[in-house]
Amino acid sequence: MAQMSKRSAVEPFHAMDVLAEATRRRDSGHPVISMAVGQPAHPAPKAALDAARRALDHGRLGYTDALGTHSLKRAIAAHYHSRHGITLDPQRIAVTTGSSAGFNLAFLALFDPGDRVAIARPGYPAYRNIMAALGLEVVEIEANAEAGFTLTPDSLEGAAARAGKPLKGVLLASPANPTGTVTGKAQLKALADYCRDHSIAFISDEIYHGLTFAGEETTALEVADDAVVINSFSKYYCMTGWRIGWMVLPEARVRAFERIAQSLYISPPELSQIAAEAALGAHEELDGYKRAYAANRALLLERLPQIGFSIASPMDGAFYAYADVSRFTNDSMAFARRMLAEIDVAATPGFDFDPLEGHRTMRFSYAGAATEMEEAMNRIARWLA
Repeated sequence: MAQMSKRSAVEPFHAMDVLAEATRRRDSGHPVISMAVGQPAHPAPKAALDAARRALDHGRLGYTDALGTHSLKRAIAAHYHSRHGITLDPQRIAVTTGSSAGFNLAFLALFDPGDRVAIARPGYPAYRNIMAALGLEVVEIEANAEAGFTLTPDSLEGAAARAGKPLKGVLLASPANPTGTVTGKAQLKALADYCRDHSIAFISDEIYHGLTFAGEETTALEVADDAVVINSFSKYYCMTGWRIGWMVLPEARVRAFERIAQSLYISPPELSQIAAEAALGAHEELDGYKRAYAANRALLLERLPQIGFSIASPMDGAFYAYADVSRFTNDSMAFARRMLAEIDVAATPGFDFDPLEGHRTMRFSYAGAATEMEEAMNRIARWLA
């Protein structure tokens, strides 16, 4: 058998492994409640489903332009104008096969093997894994309470000084997974200014926009016209399985991204683009879903500390509780396996998000149904009593 490439030896995405095991148990008849992945319990909005049904009825679905339909790009540009007051040329928008394709394109278009890219720790593990597979050097910077659970110019300066060579890129998520951190406008501007002054590419992950419960939700486009912004229809718009996202690119970089996208993806699926355009007008329905998440958030803020899990980060946005479980374990991986096997509750070990300190933390998604969240808390409380 031929040898596997070195790039294939990346860490697994443990949240997906937990989800797979939870699915196997559920298929075997176990009453599993999954708090492992960031997947809304709600379906895509009615307008999106109706638009998709009409498209299926006429059946004329095919390739689109590599960076998406002009109609969807115009609708996304209108979204930025109405929500953020930004006038945006639709030609700067690239529609992608989920935000994951956006990250792939950004890393390929902006960086060469060996380049150093900074991310926050704890942070979304796929950043680290994709960059490692592409031969980039990942610089994980602790986003602690002193730094407001985010990256700062001082933390970037310190990381560059310790390594003795410059950063080529910085990736920041706000709201952040798993911490829920919302980086305010002044902090975001300071970070973007630092990147511009040091010729560092700045990537802003905004896939949880629309799901801010406290703090100031800001797009990087308000403070940095040269940022690469990545967003998605998966979270606020409840369209995870449709695999549809978008990017906003500096005008001078659009063609480079397009050339890579043409060969990697051909085009995003047209059916998903049609549904996504309709979803952009469904804010009344989607804000109702957000209110349900807010109620789940309040439940976990109350119940997790009662159980003995202290809240480890702000929970200001997204739909996760990142909790310190060190009162009960020093091995969050084993703890997650036991919890699933013994009480049929799935959550993600913190090691996914923090290779150094994640052995004592867990991430709980509260994007599920209210009844399931209540039952999960009750099961855990009885289990640990």
